[in-house]
Amino acid sequence: MEKSLMHKDKKPVAVPEPTIRRMPAYLTLLRQLKDEGQEFISAPRLASFFNLDPTQVVKDLAYAGAAGRPKVGYVVEKLVEILEEFLGFNRKHEAFLVGAGFLGSALIQYQGFREAGMKIVAAFDTDKKKIGKDISGVPVFDLAKFRDLAGRLHISIGIITTPSSAAQQIADLMVGWGIKAIWNFAPISIKVPPHVIVQDTHIYANLAVILNKLNNAGR
Repeated sequence: MEKSLMHKDKKPVAVPEPTIRRMPAYLTLLRQLKDEGQEFISAPRLASFFNLDPTQVVKDLAYAGAAGRPKVGYVVEKLVEILEEFLGFNRKHEAFLVGAGFLGSALIQYQGFREAGMKIVAAFDTDKKKIGKDISGVPVFDLAKFRDLAGRLHISIGIITTPSSAAQQIADLMVGWGIKAIWNFAPISIKVPPHVIVQDTHIYANLAVILNKLNNAGR
């Protein structure tokens, strides 16, 4: 996935996905440095935290519209503002979640999403034992209410934390109900129309990588 920016000449410039993936890490560190009272940071110093080449950091930040000062580097507070704007973390994004099980509950309770400007405002399930309850203040509704509430609240983000057997069906329903972006945590890839954004986060795949590296390190 790439993000397109409009430069002054009005031509869209595609931002590489690896660059976008590095931005939140930059922002987290810069917020910490800001809280510690640091005013400036150089590209080499920033790069050292992530084992990156300084030229890569400069390129990444340039996509966001940030430019450093000679012999000074970047103004930390300003860079935080630039990255928050670039990532959209300074705006409010509300989302619906389907699958109020252990993983869904954990995501609802994760406070880090709010720092990124996203709030899960409602959860949905088909399990009657879960419907009617709330998770950290987030109500759990019957899945049948998703369409009506999504339309009334103008929700554009849907999160799937169902078993893999139900993921595609839920994705199809979300698309039909007007969801524009889907974050899929089910351990299966889903198919959506080209106009719908989908991001698969396969926890099992990441675990497999960790275990494989661990096994190889022990040989």
